[in-house]
Amino acid sequence: MKWSLKIARIAGIDVFLHWTFIVLLLGVFVAGIRTIGSSEGSLNGFIFIVLLFLFVLLHEFGHALMGKRFGVKTNHITLLPIGGVAAMEHIPEKPWQEMLIAFAGPAVNFVLAILFLILLAFTGHVPAISDWWSPVSNDNMIYSLFTTNVMLFSFNLIPAFPMDGGRVLRALLAMKYGRYKATTIAVRIGQLLAIGLVLFGLSGNIWLVFIGVFIYLGAGAEGNYESTRSALSKYKVQDAIMHQFTPLQSTDTIGTAVRLLLDGQEKEFIVLENDQVVGTLTRNEMIEGLGHFGKEAQLSEVMNHTILRLEPQMPLDDVYDQMTDENVEIAPIFEGGKLVGVLNRDNIMEILVIDNSQPHLRFS
Repeated sequence: MKWSLKIARIAGIDVFLHWTFIVLLLGVFVAGIRTIGSSEGSLNGFIFIVLLFLFVLLHEFGHALMGKRFGVKTNHITLLPIGGVAAMEHIPEKPWQEMLIAFAGPAVNFVLAILFLILLAFTGHVPAISDWWSPVSNDNMIYSLFTTNVMLFSFNLIPAFPMDGGRVLRALLAMKYGRYKATTIAVRIGQLLAIGLVLFGLSGNIWLVFIGVFIYLGAGAEGNYESTRSALSKYKVQDAIMHQFTPLQSTDTIGTAVRLLLDGQEKEFIVLENDQVVGTLTRNEMIEGLGHFGKEAQLSEVMNHTILRLEPQMPLDDVYDQMTDENVEIAPIFEGGKLVGVLNRDNIMEILVIDNSQPHLRFS
């Protein structure tokens, strides 16, 4: 993950920490020293933030482990100042499965809140009403952790797509209207609520403004993604196949690939070795390779070894998902074991442009 530091691998899932989270921790510590004059208060605040994001991490693993039960792989989890993101390779087609995955995260916080409530009952460390909003200290730490999990549970279930509550709403709507229409409705509701958060936050809470903008943009991106998938569901790989392409050899130099790039319209290439596809090469990989190895380096040193082997009858929406998840720009197409063409993202986008202008046409 760009701008992120890998801090762990748990249950086969890489966990990344975004650099802005590190800045937040340092900011909390420094602010505590300035306001209190010692490191004690800042240390409590520091510990509280660390525990907060531990709860967020457990929340995201709630999603990931529930998704695993339905065969949905989580590629990685990233911790950000506004929460966490579990990057799942796809959303289940069955609405009830999506609903359980979406609810699993808040359910983790609900269980944690109950545990801290029980701990409060045993210790008797319930602060007076006048101290409910006091800065975090040793005396009210358990209470603060309890209220934090209550807030995480409640806030994430706000029906603002693409938050957890919005995904639950989308799943419920999909049971009646289908996924595409349900997504459209959930996106509009989410963006409306996001505007409300922004307007409310302008009265003095900059975090609500930030969260509102995040939700609005996230809902729009999810809506566009689902619109693309819906349009592509009418097509198969054979409808977007490129029969004319230029294969490269793994022993070719980066300079050779650059000349082909400048001399034609192709921006991505497949790479062969002994007539077998062994990798792919994009313009960005060429440029990066030139900077690190020079133009005389062989393509085997810079090519992408991730290969999606496609067949003409594959649904184009599923392939689009795979190419997005694996960050693959071009993929070879085989029929009966023979290489018959390639597919790249540009051609998929061309299909969408044509579909929008003449939605009933199919191209083979």
